[in-house]
Amino acid sequence: MSRRGPLVGGLVAEGISLVGTRVSTIAIPWFVLSTTGSATQTGLVAAVEITPLVIFKALGGPLLDRVGPRRVTLACDLASALVVAMIPLLHHVGLLSFPLLLALVAVTGALRGPGDAGKAVMTPELARVAGVSLERASGLASAVERTSSMLGAALAGLLVAWIGAANALYADAVSFLVSLVVFALATTGLGRPVTRTVEADPSTYTQELREGWRFLRTDRVLLALCAMIATTNLIDQAYAAVLAPVWAKESGAGVAVLGALFAVMSGAAVLGSLIAARWGETLPRFRTYVIAYLIAGAPRFVVMALDSPVWAVFVVTAVAGVAAGFLNPILGAVILERIPAPLLGRVSSLNTALCWSLMPLGGVLGGLAVTGFGLSPALLVAGIAYAITTMAPSRVPSFRAMDRVPAKTEPARL
Repeated sequence: MSRRGPLVGGLVAEGISLVGTRVSTIAIPWFVLSTTGSATQTGLVAAVEITPLVIFKALGGPLLDRVGPRRVTLACDLASALVVAMIPLLHHVGLLSFPLLLALVAVTGALRGPGDAGKAVMTPELARVAGVSLERASGLASAVERTSSMLGAALAGLLVAWIGAANALYADAVSFLVSLVVFALATTGLGRPVTRTVEADPSTYTQELREGWRFLRTDRVLLALCAMIATTNLIDQAYAAVLAPVWAKESGAGVAVLGALFAVMSGAAVLGSLIAARWGETLPRFRTYVIAYLIAGAPRFVVMALDSPVWAVFVVTAVAGVAAGFLNPILGAVILERIPAPLLGRVSSLNTALCWSLMPLGGVLGGLAVTGFGLSPALLVAGIAYAITTMAPSRVPSFRAMDRVPAKTEPARL
């Protein structure tokens, strides 16, 4: 295998897994919305999945450092395939009650937490083996993510319209298994546990969590990023889980158009990610980050709220997608380069968990907003909140430090 084989294999495995995850992201809300007609219950399902995902992602950091991210990722992918497959299986035999659906979705989220974190933690090692920079590796990973989201969204629309939302979930289960095999073959010998010296004092799991949190809370750039991303993730979750599906249903566009809309967003973001992967190292991070968020955020909500033609929604979404493609490469490089290697698992997991911490509220708040105020007012409120949040960095001095790379130091012992 060439030196870039592990990186390529890891990206391919991630892409396959994300295609399946994107299918379930569209299929599950549509399944709940079409069977119950309730925007509130649709949002509740999304919250039940995200909550354990955030919790287990936060608590799984020391496990990644101790056991190794590769082992954790493979175990979680295998278990996820089995759990996801149970949803359509139980539905077809008439045993899938709403509380049971919530339980299965919660387990799926719990498994995704450490599984996704394990893949992210291996990025620096894969980049090092391949001999590429973190910006380029993060840019390629973002391009794969966007491409997979595009393909998964389009596939979801076709599958749900053709075989139904429940049956479409089998595609997600299969994707976990295929991803597992590819990832296992590509990363053999990599992702091993952090080596501990004989002289080092033994530490408990709780102490390692505290050590990760201590580092994270003293890095103002990481904390500032967490606060901003957590808020935008909440709004994006409301958009994906409730606002966009309800718009597709009420406007008469349908699930196929919804899938195509998400596919256009992801496809356009692929272009942005590839540009960022190629020239991202030469761009000023702070300025690019703020401008990209300004374009990628609020306009998507406003164009839907104004009851614009479907073609206008697609045009605005495409432009937003290109801008969004610049975000993940910058974020990935900034976050990963600021964390010392011995703390990479626990700090990156805590960082991601904080960024995702408000997402469980996204679906619930989106459902309540639509139920209480109607779709258009809910979209306008979401767009205004997005604009305020994404423009906040211009007033926060600590954000500008993302343009400077700090020297990595050994973490203090607790």
